[in-house]
Order: sequence, then C-alpha cells, then structure tokens
Amino acid sequence: MIRSRPVRLIVALLAGALVLPAVPALASREVTLEILSGRPDTATGGDALVHVVAPDDQVRVTLNGNDVSSAFIADGDGLTGLVGNLRLGSNLLRAEADGRRTTLEVRNHPRQGPVFSGPHEQPFLCETAKFTIPVIGGTLGAPLDADCTVAPRVDYFYRTTAGQFAKWPAGATAYPADLAKTDSGDPFIVRMETGSANRAVVQTSMLHDPLRSAAPTPTRRSPSWNGRAIFTLGGGCAGGWYRSGTTTGGVTDAFLLGRGYALMSSSLNVFGQNCNDLTAAESAMMTKELFVEHYGRPDFTIGFGCSGGSYQAHQITDNYPGIFDGIVVGCSFPEVGFGTVSFISDSWLLDSYFTKSSVPWTQEQKRQVAGFQTYATLPSMAASAARIDPRQNCSHLPVVERYDPVANPRGARCDVFDHTINAYGADPSTGFSRRPLDNVGVQYGLKVLRAGVITPAQFLDLNSSIGGFDADANLVPSRTVADPQATRTAYRTGRLTNGGGGLKDVPIIDYRAYYDTQSYGDIHVRYHTFSMRARLQKANGTAANQVSLLEDATYGLFSTASPLLQHAVDSMDRWLTQLTADTTSRPRIDKIVAARPSELVEGCRTPTGFVAQPLNRDPASRCEKLFPSASFPREVAGAGVAADVIKCKLREPVRSDYPGFTEADWQRLLTIFPSGVCDWSKPGINQQPLSGTWLAFN
Repeated sequence: MIRSRPVRLIVALLAGALVLPAVPALASREVTLEILSGRPDTATGGDALVHVVAPDDQVRVTLNGNDVSSAFIADGDGLTGLVGNLRLGSNLLRAEADGRRTTLEVRNHPRQGPVFSGPHEQPFLCETAKFTIPVIGGTLGAPLDADCTVAPRVDYFYRTTAGQFAKWPAGATAYPADLAKTDSGDPFIVRMETGSANRAVVQTSMLHDPLRSAAPTPTRRSPSWNGRAIFTLGGGCAGGWYRSGTTTGGVTDAFLLGRGYALMSSSLNVFGQNCNDLTAAESAMMTKELFVEHYGRPDFTIGFGCSGGSYQAHQITDNYPGIFDGIVVGCSFPEVGFGTVSFISDSWLLDSYFTKSSVPWTQEQKRQVAGFQTYATLPSMAASAARIDPRQNCSHLPVVERYDPVANPRGARCDVFDHTINAYGADPSTGFSRRPLDNVGVQYGLKVLRAGVITPAQFLDLNSSIGGFDADANLVPSRTVADPQATRTAYRTGRLTNGGGGLKDVPIIDYRAYYDTQSYGDIHVRYHTFSMRARLQKANGTAANQVSLLEDATYGLFSTASPLLQHAVDSMDRWLTQLTADTTSRPRIDKIVAARPSELVEGCRTPTGFVAQPLNRDPASRCEKLFPSASFPREVAGAGVAADVIKCKLREPVRSDYPGFTEADWQRLLTIFPSGVCDWSKPGINQQPLSGTWLAFN
C-alpha cells in the first residue's frame, strides 16, 4: 500500500484583533516556525533543527508543552535551535512572541528507520567491521547494536604539497610543513564526521581549520566552507542486497573539497551495496538531516553520481523532491528497474539465443539486432542481467539465509524486484515480489529485417525461440508476462522514472564520457541520456532544464580530473546561485532557463576543442559523428528512445510491414504472435503519470 504524506502545518493565529502603531518592519512580522533539517513529517532520531522568526528575540518555544527556548540562538534572521527529546510519532512545537503564536506538528521516526520505504529488509548484514575509514585507516569495528550503529567520531586530515591526503597530526598546535592551500588560499584541512542513520554508515566532510576556528555548529559555519553541499552517490547494483556496506559514495574528493564544498554520503547510497532506490532516497534524506543538524542548512545541495549514482539522482529527485536542488550525473541511466533491466534482460535473451541458434548469423547481424555500437556490448550486458536472478549477488550472506528453490525457498532473494517488494507487493501464489518484466509482442530485430540486414528466416527463428524468464530468472521457452499490478505500481510510484515529479523543477547536467565502443562492451552506453531527455519532454513538454556534455574516455567514466566535469560542477553552482536569487513569481521552468549560465552550452569536447551544438542524435552533426549514440534491442524492435513502455499494447500485424515474406513466412509470424505484436505508437498497458511525490510504503 502507498500513501502520500501531507505536511501538516497549523497556521499562525493572531491572539486578537489589534491596532498597532507604526513600527519597524521587523516588529510587524508574524511568528513562524520552520524545520531546517527536513520536512516536518519526516524527522528522525529524536531531534530537529528549528528556525523561528518573530517580531523580536523574546520568543518562547515549547515542545509538547515543555519550554525549549534555551536551545535557540539569534542568527541574524530569527533564531535557530536544535530541539531534542522528540518522542516517536507526533510532536507539537509552539512559538509565542508579542501576543502572536504559531504551532507546527513534527512527526519523529527512529534514527534506524524506516520512514517511508516500508518494513526493513531481512536478513541484514552489518559490515561496519569491514568499513575502512578513508585516509585515517582502520575500521569502524563491530556495530553497537543490531541496527549497525557505530560510535560517532570526528577525524581530521590534510592535503599535502605532494597532492596526497595525510592524517592530521594528533594534538597539532602548528601547521605541518607540507600543508597545501586550497584554491582560495585557505589551509587544506578537512574535518570528517562519521555516524549512523537508517542502518547505514554516514559520512560528511568539509574544509575546517581547527587551529584557527572552533568546531562548526548549525549557527557558526566553518569560515572555509562555501555554504554549498554535494551529496555523492555511489554506483553499481550487483551485490547491493541485504547489507550495510563497507564504503560511502566518497567524501574525500580533492577537487570538490578544494572548491570549498561540503560533502556527504551514506553507505546505503552506494547502489553496489543497496540496489533499492526507496532505501537510497530515505538514506539520502536522513544523511542530509544529520548534516544540517551539525552544520546548518546549505544554500543548496547537489546530487552527484555516475551509473548507479545516476539511478539514485534521477529517482530521488523525481520522487522525493527537495533533497537535491540540482543534479550532476554521469554514465547515466534513467533508473535501475527499466531503463537498465529491460536493456540487460533483452541482451541476455538475445545472447542466449545466438549462442545456441542453429540458424547461421554473422557477428555484424547480431550486433545490428542488438543495436549496440560494438558487438561486445551484447554478451557484456547479458552478464549484467544477473541482477534479475534471485540466486545471484548473495555471496556475502550465509548460505542458510540465501534463497534456493529446493533447499531454502523462503531465503533472501537477491534481485532488483524482491529488493523492492515493499513497493511492488508480494505475489500471493509465490510470496515473491510481483515483477514488472515483459516481452510479449516484442519483435526483436524488426527494423533490421525491414532494412534487409537479416532474412525472414532469421527474424522468424529469433522471435519463435527468444523465450523469456520465470520467477527465478531461468530461461524458459515462453515470453515473460508482467504482473499487471506491478506494472501499474511502477508507473504510479516512480519505480520507472517519470520526469514529471521533482525533476521538472531542478537543473540537470548530464555528463557522459563516451564508452560505447569499448572493446569489452561497457554497459554505460550513450542512448540512456536520450531516454531521460525523452521522458522529461513527454512529462513536461520541455527538457530545457537538462544540459548534456560529452567527451571521450580520457578521464574515465566520472572523474573530477576531467576539465569538462569540473566545468559541469562550476556551472551547476552558478546555475543554482542564480536560480536561488530569483524571487519572481514566473513559472519555475522559466526561472531555470533564465538562470542557466551563458557559458554552460551543450556540446562535446573533441581533440581540437569544444563543439557547441545540441546533442540530439542528428547523424549529420559533428558530435554524433565522433560519438555515435547507436541503439538498443527494443528500439530496434520499434520502441521509442524513452524506453518507458513496460508492457506494450498489441495490434494485429500488417503484411506490408514484412518485406520478402512468403505466405508460409506470414503464417508462421501469426503463429509466433497469436495475440498480436507491439503497437509502439500507443502508451503501454497501465502507463500513467505519477500518483504523487513523497509516497510512503506500508
């Protein structure tokens, strides 16, 4: 079951009708209460950073009737205080000043969660003893409890003149001789905090000089912090099941820290450790909450990640808006469950068919049926499809806890669908997650048949033999049929990224290092960027808030050593700075377009310089010639680049669509597709908009 969480705010009340003499503007203000650390209905851990604005500083604040005024400090625009002792469930904050008052309901949840992601997955492996502390060394040791809690700690390290990080000397009263400076000339000293939230390890870092300044607080910022934050989102998916994780998305990036950004991440925001976008969203929310409670609310927060990090950036922003104010994604996919899973599961089916087919195929024909730029991508993608197999990616769990259809049918199933069973629900006949996976009516290789690349005999044999998967991802002769409830749920709840939730309201920079032609067949192919753009366009009528940047693989998939990725970060900063300053009432998309820096231009970096041009798959454009975007199996079968149809609507095949078919070929086609073939001109079955954002799953 899902429900949308309303923010329940009891509006300010006047104590009575008063006629006041003319007074300064400050004295005319109403009393207002705001939770700086998050939404009022999603507080965790028993505390919240609260801001009060009142006619003067003589404000009385109570929590559930108890006076907590002493927690507040004037901050130049009211008062801010960390209010503790929130009880689980509903709490009432009240602020009173100068005859005015306001109240705010705050709903508190356990620090270990859950908040909106639904019941905790079981089993769950605490890996804190394997979590190595960056730069400092050593591990966090055994957890303090069954929720993988670790003792909070603060560590310092610094950048050396040799370009390395080193531990800050214990008890230092003077700067090390090899201490480097930041871009702004500050000592390059980093404060790193480690703690726990949502059964994950949470880390934050920022520049801070302990020899010059006291430890930062929510009302006393570190002088070296630029006021902005970047949330790093780790990649992967394989292995991301039932575990707390041994690393975060990274809080030691020298470029980002040197620019003055604060960094934050969580071990459950690494998809190689947690391939569940709901838990990732919840962990991101709770990590940011902890950061704000320790350091104050950032001017803005940028979601920053590649591959599995891009899954998170897109889905968290669209489904739980407000956590990130803008995103910089690399080697991107729209999400894990569809833009990726349909892509890799089709590859698995095709690779299996080609391996065993008795009909002769050339390697080039196979490549064109798959649509990839290089044939090696097909078997590589087939291997990646293990994430839909409940028996794979479970090696970290004890054997007695792993699913086995015979030996342990109630064990933990390590696949993307069962990992998100709170959203999809259980199939009552099996107890397994309902699955939104389908290939009924898909005509693999249709476009290359029409182009004369493959013969009718090859096309017919392929589609009669391609088969599908059962609930355990075993290859079976019949096509895969999606659970209709799971299909509907995927659209309504954002398991398939819609683009019309929070994503429509934030700037997006999609940076891509070109990997389509890697000899080993890399999964991070370019068309996924166009999938996300097409969804934005479909949902909002525009994709003007997304800018794409493209270059070769010189710097790897997503490294801040790349000048182009550095440009993306600097541009996002300027974009959000301008956007934040725009207080007009014009539509949000107009504000985003107006705030975009003039130097942020879409295009590709080439060996001879940057080429500014739209990246739109135009075969005549220079960027497309240098970095061809190729295709994918379902597009070759007739689907659109949005890759957003889970289960297609069917239609009767039309004889003229099949050049070179004999009457026997035609009759065989009708036998292969007795219910019809995909009609890609229509929305998919149960395809519909989001039912809302900030959904909670019981």
